[in-house]
Amino acid sequence: MKNVTIIGAGSMGTALSILLSGNGHIVKMWSPFEAEIKILNETREHKDKLPGVKIDENVTCTTDLEEALFGTDLVTLVVPSQTVRENIRNIKKYLVKGQIVTCFSKGLEEATGLRMSQVVLQEVPDIKFVAMSGPCHAEELAKLTPTAYVAASQSLEAASYVQDIFMSPKFRVYTNDDIIGVELGGALKNIIALCAGISDGLGFGDNTKAALMTRGLAEMTRMGIALGACSHTFLGLAGIGDLIVTCTSMHSRNRRAGILIGQGLSPDEAINKVKMVVEGIKTTKAAYSLARKLDIEMPITFEAHEVLFNNKNPKEAVDDLMTRDKTYELRGII
Repeated sequence: MKNVTIIGAGSMGTALSILLSGNGHIVKMWSPFEAEIKILNETREHKDKLPGVKIDENVTCTTDLEEALFGTDLVTLVVPSQTVRENIRNIKKYLVKGQIVTCFSKGLEEATGLRMSQVVLQEVPDIKFVAMSGPCHAEELAKLTPTAYVAASQSLEAASYVQDIFMSPKFRVYTNDDIIGVELGGALKNIIALCAGISDGLGFGDNTKAALMTRGLAEMTRMGIALGACSHTFLGLAGIGDLIVTCTSMHSRNRRAGILIGQGLSPDEAINKVKMVVEGIKTTKAAYSLARKLDIEMPITFEAHEVLFNNKNPKEAVDDLMTRDKTYELRGII
C-alpha cells in the first residue's frame, strides 16, 4: 500500500483515483477549483465529466496542496500539458530529492516544444520522472474496462515502481526506457486525431482515415527518430495503440473537435463546443515549429497547422496533401 497524490481532478485524474484506490492505495486528489472539489466531496461523483461513476469514500479530495502532498510516495500529474510547468512550480517545494513523479499529460509545451519530462526536470532536476502513455479513455478506465499502458523512464527502477502501483487485473502496465518515443507518441497522435476528425467532418470514409493514420504514424516516427527515439516504440501501445483509439473513438476530444472543424467551425468554436481541453491544437503549433527548426518532413502536420492557425480551408488542405509530388513508400513506415 502506497500514498499516491493525484494532481488534477478532471476525468483522467478521477478515473485514476478509482483505479488506485481499488488497488488498495491511499489516494489524495488535488484540484485548484474549489467548486470541483466541493462537488466531488459531496456527491463522490464528477457529474460534469464522468457522470454515474462513483469515487471511493477513502479518496481524499482537496484544494490544499500541502495536505495533498504530505507523506506522499508517488506524485501523479494529470493536468493539461500547457499547465504542467505552472503546476510543477507550485508543488516543487513539497518534493524531496529522488521523489518519483509520474505524468499522464500528453503534449508538447507550446512555447518551447519540450516534452513533459523536459519541462518537469527543468524545474525539479533532482526527481525521478516516469511518463505514462498508451490507449486509454478516462470514460472506460473509470469503469475498469481492460486497458494496457506504458511506464517510461530513464530509470528502470522508477518505471518498475510505478508499474507495481498501477498494475491491476484491469490495467496492465509495461515498462519502457525510450521515454522520448513514448512521450512523442502520446503528444503527436493528437495532431493526427484532429485530422481524422476533420476527415470525418468533411464526409470522407474509411479509406481516407486509414491512409491518414498510416502516414500520420510515419510522421510521428520520423520526428521521433530525429529526436533520438527508437522507431519500434511507435509500433507499440504509446504509438500505434494510442493513435488507433484516439482517431477512431468519439470519447476522443481531439477527434470530436476535428469533426466540428471539418464541418465548418473555427478551432475556437470547436473547443467551446467540446468543452474540454483539446491538446492537439497547441501541440500542432509546437510540432510545426520543431519540425521546421529540425527540417523534418511532416506534411500532414504542416497542413493541420495551416488549417488551425492560418484559416486554410480543410478541403484545400486535403487536395494539397493528395497532389504532392509522387514518391515511394520506404520499407517500414517512414
